[in-house]
Amino acid sequence: MDGNNQPVVNLISKPDNMLKTVYTACRTCYSADYPINIYNSTDDKEKMLKLIERVISSGHYSTIEHIQVTFAIANVSRACTHQLVRHRHMSFSQKSQRYVKEKGQFDYIIPPTIEKDDALKAEFVEFMGKISEQYQKFVDAGIPAEDARFVLPNAAASSLVASLNLREMIHLANLRLCTRAQYEIRTLVKKMCDALIAEEPWLKPYLVPKCERLGFCDEDKSCGRKPTQKELLNV
Repeated sequence: MDGNNQPVVNLISKPDNMLKTVYTACRTCYSADYPINIYNSTDDKEKMLKLIERVISSGHYSTIEHIQVTFAIANVSRACTHQLVRHRHMSFSQKSQRYVKEKGQFDYIIPPTIEKDDALKAEFVEFMGKISEQYQKFVDAGIPAEDARFVLPNAAASSLVASLNLREMIHLANLRLCTRAQYEIRTLVKKMCDALIAEEPWLKPYLVPKCERLGFCDEDKSCGRKPTQKELLNV
C-alpha cells in the first residue's frame, strides 16, 4: 500500500492494436471487403479516428466491445468496491475476507472529510483499532475468518483485478468522473482512465464526465458545470 489513502492502479493488459481493431469493426459494417483485409491495409490514423468518432457518436457501441482492458487495483475501501461491482459488464477477482485472515491492524481508508479534522481522525483511528482487536479475538477463539469478518468495516482496504470492455470503460468514466460521484470511486476511475490514456491517447475525448460528451447535464441534481437538460429545453 502507498499509505496515502489513494487508490493504486496499474493497467496490466490491453490489445496491442486497439485503434486498428476498433476501426476494423467500424469499417466492416460499411464494407464488402473481408475484415482481415481492412485490418491489414489500414495505417492512416487520422482516417481511423474520423470513422471511429462518427460511429461512436451515432451510438453504434458494439464496435468498441471487442476491446478488453484489465487493471490491477489496490488500496481501495470496501465501500468503494461495493460501488464498482454494481457495473454489470465488468469482471472482478477480489481479495477474499473468507480466505485471507487479517493479521495485526488491517489496512483501512480514511475519508478526506474525517482526515482533515485531527480530533475526528484520532477517533476514527482508535475505532479501527478496536475493530481490529475484536476481529483478532474472534479468530484466536477459533471463529472462521468468514465469520470473524462480519465485524470488519466498509473502510477496510481491499485489492482486486478488474476487467472490462471499452464500451463499459467509457460508460464507467462518463458516470464516475462526474463531480457529484463519491470521491473515492471518482479518484479510482480517474486513475484507471489516466493509465489507459497514457497508452492510448486517442481515447481522451471519450473518457470524460458524460456532460462533456452530451453538452448538458441530465442528472436530477447538477453541479452547474454544464446547463441542465431542462434548461436547454426551457421546461
